Amino acid sequence: MADEAGAAKERKILVAVDESEESMYALTWCLKNVSVSSNSKDTLILLYVMPPRTVYTALDGTGYLFSSDIMATMQKYSNDVADCVIEKSKRMCREQVQDVKVETIIEHGDPRDAICQVAEKLHVDMLVMGSHGYGLIKRAFLGSVSNHCAQNVKCPVLIVKRPKASSGSS
Repeated sequence: MADEAGAAKERKILVAVDESEESMYALTWCLKNVSVSSNSKDTLILLYVMPPRTVYTALDGTGYLFSSDIMATMQKYSNDVADCVIEKSKRMCREQVQDVKVETIIEHGDPRDAICQVAEKLHVDMLVMGSHGYGLIKRAFLGSVSNHCAQNVKCPVLIVKRPKASSGSS
């Protein structure tokens, strides 16, 4: 029987999380539907990417220059948001799956590039991410993180779309 247990392949499943409801829905869906458990030797890797800060200078025409105190406060806020999202995600994992192995990573940069780089570096077996469901115009201007990742990572990508809330009328 030990041989059977030893034969189970260890999977690394990367789940991109952020502060959005779509992201949390994707994590919940993954926990319920991807058969993640301690018995299967799976590792769930929660990845939060801190987008680059927008820095305003006196050269941008607004005349605003943020002091180092304000910049430090903005950085602390970003770190607090990242920590909060990671803790919430870890709590969801513990509550939904008994004894699941969870690792966490916080990266900095463009989420599209960072997610692809982490997936490549860790040789993950699957990438799970939510879809914000932007329309064509928003997607054209903002770019779709999930679409970019689906086109650029080498592993299977599972994009989980959160069902739209019903408006009460048919």
